[in-house]
Amino acid sequence: MACLVLLSITQHAQENDYLLTLEQAKEYALQHNKTLLNARDNLSISDQQVRATVARGLPQIDGGIDFMTYFNYKMEFNFSGGDGTQTDIDYTKLDEGDLEILKSLSDMMGGSSTGIILNNQMSGNVQVSQLLFSGQYWAGVQTAKIARELARQNVRSSELDVVEGITNSYYMTLIIEKNLDIIRKNIENLNTVQQHTNNLYQAGVAELTDVDQIRVAVNQLKNAQKTMERTLQLNYNMLRFQLGVSPDARIVLAENIDQIIGSLQPISFVNKYDVTGNINYQLISSQVNLTKKQLDLQNWAYAPTLAGFYSYTKKIITTGFDMTPNHLAGFSLTVPVFSSGMRRAQVKQARINLDIARRNQELVKEQLETQERQLIFNYQNAQENFDLQQENVRVAERVYESIQNKYKQGLVSSLDLTQANSNYLSAESNYFSAVMTLLQAQTSLNKMYNTLF
Repeated sequence: MACLVLLSITQHAQENDYLLTLEQAKEYALQHNKTLLNARDNLSISDQQVRATVARGLPQIDGGIDFMTYFNYKMEFNFSGGDGTQTDIDYTKLDEGDLEILKSLSDMMGGSSTGIILNNQMSGNVQVSQLLFSGQYWAGVQTAKIARELARQNVRSSELDVVEGITNSYYMTLIIEKNLDIIRKNIENLNTVQQHTNNLYQAGVAELTDVDQIRVAVNQLKNAQKTMERTLQLNYNMLRFQLGVSPDARIVLAENIDQIIGSLQPISFVNKYDVTGNINYQLISSQVNLTKKQLDLQNWAYAPTLAGFYSYTKKIITTGFDMTPNHLAGFSLTVPVFSSGMRRAQVKQARINLDIARRNQELVKEQLETQERQLIFNYQNAQENFDLQQENVRVAERVYESIQNKYKQGLVSSLDLTQANSNYLSAESNYFSAVMTLLQAQTSLNKMYNTLF
């Protein structure tokens, strides 16, 4: 069903023309609203942050190539004294092995001194490191996961806000269109009455005052019509913005307000409200969990960190005088010793933040429970006012039709007619205001109960 809805919307979008029911408008906004798209991108960023945080504790491999030139520097070795004279050696203290080594060195260096020319040097190395133990690492991973959950809940909250805005804008647009339709019909009807009254005036039966009074009523309605038409365009602009379509897109609403009113179902309040299902409570709960992990992160700052590494170096160009081994391995242990009270202060700060977060959680819980009771109260008042205004419209319409018939028969004045017309329009205005209040109250409750979509 959702695929068919999106297909239908896509076909209209190709023509820059959107024919939308309320459900289709919700579905389209959930896919294209720019605020929602940003929230989903933030969730994707949180996913990558979790992966990056986890990767910090996995093996790390780094490679590199080093090149060094000594500009053909010659390293001198001199077994003589500093002035070039032969150093005296007590040969009686040397064994046969020492004498043999001394003879070999003397042969190599020509009996006095020699040197080694340092050539260019190049090597390639690969190092593998692995974090073996770090309490802050594990606390950091858990913190990143909670931040990701917080981003997911923000997406859900944005979805509810967008759907609520779309719903209210859709309802308001339908109500304005209905009001415009009533005003147009009323203007048409009064124009007929005005023409009839003018004919009577020309015949000398009616007075000019009667004609003028009806003309004033028609002009007032025309002015109200223009104002309402501008308001309607503003509402369509708001719908375009909320849907995420271009400003010049044409939107046609596939439903009317009578259909919406006819489909209204009363909300049942039998079950006790579970505040934990509300997205705002879930957000503050995640904030509390995040603050807990931040406290853990500060506590783990007292713990040592252990890491291991292995490095392999391949000599590509060597000087011939290279004492660096190819293979190296080791461990690195970092133990916090003294920070002049900094870590202690950070732990205390994190603990205070946790206390604040928990109190905020309780505060939100109390606010939501109070808000739910207020929304129920508003809904019940709106329902009662709707029933009352609906009855008032029926009465005002009957009175207006009766006065209009009497006016045609000459039994009442034009003032009575225009007053009855004004009362009817006022009743219609109050009725549709009550309709909008009822629909908004229902939408707010559905948002509170997470049943908007």
